[in-house]
Amino acid sequence: MSAPSQDTAARAADLTQAARLRALFEAEGAVAVETGVLQPAATLLDLYGEDIRARAYVTSDALRGEQMLRPDFTVPVVQMHMSGGAEPARYCYAGEVFRRQEEDPDRPNEYIQAGFEIFDGANPPDADAEIFALFQRILAPLSLRAATGDIGILTAAVAGLSIAEKRKRALMRHIWRPRRFRAMLDRFASSEPLPQARAALLAAADPFAGAGAEIGLRRRAEILERLDSLRQEAADDPIPAGIVETIDAILAVREKMPFALENLRDIAVDLPWITPAIDRLAARGDALAARGVDVDALDFEASYGRTHMEYYDGFVFGFYAEARPDLPPVATGGRYDALTRQLGRGREIPAVGGVIRPGLIRELGGLA
Repeated sequence: MSAPSQDTAARAADLTQAARLRALFEAEGAVAVETGVLQPAATLLDLYGEDIRARAYVTSDALRGEQMLRPDFTVPVVQMHMSGGAEPARYCYAGEVFRRQEEDPDRPNEYIQAGFEIFDGANPPDADAEIFALFQRILAPLSLRAATGDIGILTAAVAGLSIAEKRKRALMRHIWRPRRFRAMLDRFASSEPLPQARAALLAAADPFAGAGAEIGLRRRAEILERLDSLRQEAADDPIPAGIVETIDAILAVREKMPFALENLRDIAVDLPWITPAIDRLAARGDALAARGVDVDALDFEASYGRTHMEYYDGFVFGFYAEARPDLPPVATGGRYDALTRQLGRGREIPAVGGVIRPGLIRELGGLA
């Protein structure tokens, strides 16, 4: 019998490591669960919009409609829990996820994950600390750099702005798309007059006069609705420059956690509505220290996690091999309270989770 190929041997090693990780999570009180490889596309499209198509494999059948090869485990685990799971609850899992790769042929489009999820509203800062400290302990032999952040501080800053609700919703929707968020923030803060052609179009009594035949895909009613929206936006007062500078100051915070906390408290003098989010960060720091994490040496970046899956809405973290900058993070995770509300049909519960990639552990030499 011939020896197994390198890819086959690597897959077997990754599956073995994933099983070991799942056993470690079970030892921490998590219940092992399985989720389907095919997931309903409608749920993921509702959560992320059409952007999810760029990174997922989509198929369909006559009975079940559009389906996606599982892009991650968190959404199906949340759905499973919110349909009737007891609370509090801890779950773990291990298996394959699938991501389309259209730009980098060296990045895998199928790989193994092992994960741990906590649904517990009794003490969210301690639940954050529990999962981070567990991952740090498991991955300690690899000497990885830990990065942390908190999306909740930026969302609190935007939620408290005294601006039109439509503008606020637009900013909140694009928090996880930094370039779009930046462009939109600059547009809403601009006091420059509209370009002459656009101003004339918005002022026209009949914007379709002399426009010729209607050949586009949009209906006339949709175009008129969009023009009304642009008129309202043009009439809104711009976001004050000082507020924009303060949001920029939040995004620029990148220090060890104690100094980051101090910096954010200074910023809260100008944006007092972010104080509760900063208090949660402080409570998390205390909980991390109580679990043996060296908080004084822990990196904190206020903008960290904004390019990840956008269900994270609070604490976020990742573990990186600094000697291998070519590798993605070995582990990532965060808090996703809003996701339980979206999928809970009227119910919600604070939740936090994370995943580890066994294949990257193997590339770094494995765990002792």
